[in-house]
Amino acid sequence: MGNKDENHQVKKEKEKVQSVLGLLKKQAPLTVKQEKFCNDACVQRFLKAKGDNVKKATKQLKNCLVWRDSIGIDNLIADEFSAELAEGIAYVAGHDDDLRPVMIFRIKQEYLKYNSNKVFTRLMVFTLEVAIQTMAKNIEQFVLLFDARLFRSASAFMNMFLATLRILADHYPGRVHKAYVIDPPSMFSYLWKGMKPFVELSPFISVVSSLDFEESFEFGDLTSYPRVTSLRYDASSVSSTTKLGSCASSRFSFTVEHNFDSLKPWYLSLATSASKVGPTNCPQALSGPAISPLNARSHSFASPIGREPRGNIDFVRKNFFPSTPMPQKTQKVDPSMIHHPRTPKPSFLQSPALFFRKDYHCQVSRAEKSRESFLSYLKFYRRPYDEMIYRSKMRPPLGGLISIVSPQLKRRYMSSVSQRF
Repeated sequence: MGNKDENHQVKKEKEKVQSVLGLLKKQAPLTVKQEKFCNDACVQRFLKAKGDNVKKATKQLKNCLVWRDSIGIDNLIADEFSAELAEGIAYVAGHDDDLRPVMIFRIKQEYLKYNSNKVFTRLMVFTLEVAIQTMAKNIEQFVLLFDARLFRSASAFMNMFLATLRILADHYPGRVHKAYVIDPPSMFSYLWKGMKPFVELSPFISVVSSLDFEESFEFGDLTSYPRVTSLRYDASSVSSTTKLGSCASSRFSFTVEHNFDSLKPWYLSLATSASKVGPTNCPQALSGPAISPLNARSHSFASPIGREPRGNIDFVRKNFFPSTPMPQKTQKVDPSMIHHPRTPKPSFLQSPALFFRKDYHCQVSRAEKSRESFLSYLKFYRRPYDEMIYRSKMRPPLGGLISIVSPQLKRRYMSSVSQRF
């Protein structure tokens, strides 16, 4: 039963493909190149994009053929983009684990100022056609990486990005496996949030930051950070004859006790001169009142109670407790008559349950999934660009007049020449 259903489904798909091709040929005869482009796999992609609607798929395919003729895709060659290929503005970086081509677009904001939209469209289509040429037989999709670090304006990048997505959706349906926007301008996330519902390819697009994939900083070795290691007291580094430097403050000086205590190895004094390491023999009247960690703060900000010595308890009692006695209670209050205020209902926005909502978990999981999926393409993003390797992937007529010969072929050619002579 399963084989019969599969055969029936395949027959239906073939019938729809033939009906689309029949409608196209009725409108206008197809050229040899157009018939080669409109193969069964191409027509099936257009049908799938339009929900197996024959009329809509035929209309979209017809518009695609007209657009390809207007762009002049058959006349695209690498010699037209020699400057772009030298800088590595748009190129095929390689293939992923599933043999899908990975394209990287590192277009500068100034490039769109000094070049027309037609030039940019031809460059993008040239890169897409090179990627399609490098595909294996059973591979139909590719991956795009948009490096947005060179854009300062979020609106300028959004215009370029939306124009690219529109071309991919209208003329390359079913080709995009995944697209990543890397390090966009700060305002791009807000613009993309508003435009995302109206973009057809939005489910395949993810915005990532390259800072999330930097190597984590190790804090194990603190010797190279003297500012950090100075916060930890090291008893072995202090000797009894070592002097501490002069204090910058004229009121306090930092003194270390001879009896090293790991918890409180210090106390503050009001001496203005630098103190030696170890116990001081100066009386308390000369060195000033000692300040313990319990009251180690400026007396100018202390309360009147804190400024007085601890032995004068009468002063504390006279100033702290009120001199006038409190009036005694004359009425007996019935506890049942007391109306305690109700506890207000917690606001939903301030409730911790907000963080356990389903939407919150979905957002976190989507961000984590996009980061995990980008890990496999991080090597293509960080790999340096090599024009020779990219040109070697081009097949005629896209390769142009410049032919790239590998070193092995050169060696074989030189060896054959040496054998002749």
